[in-house]
Amino acid sequence: MRHILSALVQNVPGVLSHISGMLASRGYNIDSLAVGATEDPQLSRMTFVVVGDDRVLDQVRKQLEKMVTVVEVEDISAQDFVERDLMLLRVNAKGNARSEIRELVEIFRGKIVDVGAEEIIIEISGRENKVEAFIERMRPFGIAQLVRTGRVALVRSGHSCAAESRLSGECGK
Repeated sequence: MRHILSALVQNVPGVLSHISGMLASRGYNIDSLAVGATEDPQLSRMTFVVVGDDRVLDQVRKQLEKMVTVVEVEDISAQDFVERDLMLLRVNAKGNARSEIRELVEIFRGKIVDVGAEEIIIEISGRENKVEAFIERMRPFGIAQLVRTGRVALVRSGHSCAAESRLSGECGK
C-alpha cells in the first residue's frame, strides 16, 4: 500500500540528506520525495510516498518524529487530500505529429513550453495516473527526455489531523 507522509522540517543545510539517509539505513524505500519552502522561511515541507503496510508506515513516522530537525509529521493518505505531480517531457514532433501532439496536450490540459525544429517540450501536472497516461500517449512519438518532480500533497481545507490535534489534542475523535 502507498502512504503519503508530509513532514514539516527545519530549513537547515543537510536536513534532506539526514532524513533520507536515516530512512535508507533502516531499509525503507522512498517511492517519491519532493521538498520545498513553505510560507515560513524557516521551514520546509517534505512529501514522501512510502510503500508498505501500516506497520511500515508507523515505523517510518516514529523514526521521523524522533529527529530534531522534524517539527511535525502527518499521514496525508489517511485524510481527504489533493495531490499533484509535475512533469516536463521532450518529445519528437516532426511534420504531422505536431498537430496530434498539440491535441493530446489540450486534452490532458498541459502546456507546450518550448518548440524546437524537431522536438517539443510539454508541461503536465496532475494526479499520478494522469501523468502516467500522458506518458503512454507520447511513447509512439518518441520520448527524448522526461523529468518529474515527485508528488506533492496537501490535506483539503478543514480536514487536517495536524490542525485538529493542535486544537483539541486528538485527531478524528
